[in-house]
Amino acid sequence: MTVIDRHIRNTPLRIQVGVIPLFMACGALLLRVVTYSYSKYPSLFTWYSGLVFAFLILFLLVSFRPLQPKKRFYVIYLLQSVIILSMISLPPHLDIIMSLFTLICYQMALVLQAKDRWAWCGVFCALILIGLIVWKGMILGLALALIPIAGSITVLSYVIASQEVEQAKQHSETMLAELRVKNTQLQEYASQVEQIAAIEERNRLARELHDSVSQTMFGIILNTRSTQILLERDPQRIRPQLEQLQQLTQAALAEMRSLISELRTDKTN
Repeated sequence: MTVIDRHIRNTPLRIQVGVIPLFMACGALLLRVVTYSYSKYPSLFTWYSGLVFAFLILFLLVSFRPLQPKKRFYVIYLLQSVIILSMISLPPHLDIIMSLFTLICYQMALVLQAKDRWAWCGVFCALILIGLIVWKGMILGLALALIPIAGSITVLSYVIASQEVEQAKQHSETMLAELRVKNTQLQEYASQVEQIAAIEERNRLARELHDSVSQTMFGIILNTRSTQILLERDPQRIRPQLEQLQQLTQAALAEMRSLISELRTDKTN
């Protein structure tokens, strides 16, 4: 994707749709120039028609092929400027012809970048001012130049502001999507942490169960051995020893049941 292509894609739809009334305004303005020249200056009708046709071809070329090399746009705008100045040089030097620069400025804002747009807008405004001063005089030329100059700056500023708003909106949407991804990753990480904590807790209970069983079995073995010795030497003392062995076994069984219950509960959670 080229820089110009990305630039056009960042242009809001309402700005792109604005090309339609732009075509209508351009067509109406050129039609007025041609009809006026035909009614008032028939001898110049051929000149006006040729210049209008050339301007229209260049205008449509930019409109329907906006992904051309940047230098080609420069050549087209230069030719359009020459055509406009040529038309105003013809009698009766219609000041409305300079409004074509405003239309070009709108179109130019859709295909060029920020620095280039302001540079060309400055060139157009200078040509408007110079052309009207040359053919209408200093005072009247300055007065007539205010409207097309203001219009050119206004449409360019509007397009740039709309594009910046659209870019900010796209940036916000991108950041929101990234935040959602990060949130999902954090949730997965938290779930993994909980699982790890549960595994560690189960391991701890298993170790406690192992230690408890080992100690209890060791005690049972000792008591059993003592009972065997008493059975050989003093059978009358066997009963207390057996009772102690039974208590030890019951206590060990209760502790093992408790630890196993905790393991089951932790596994269920």
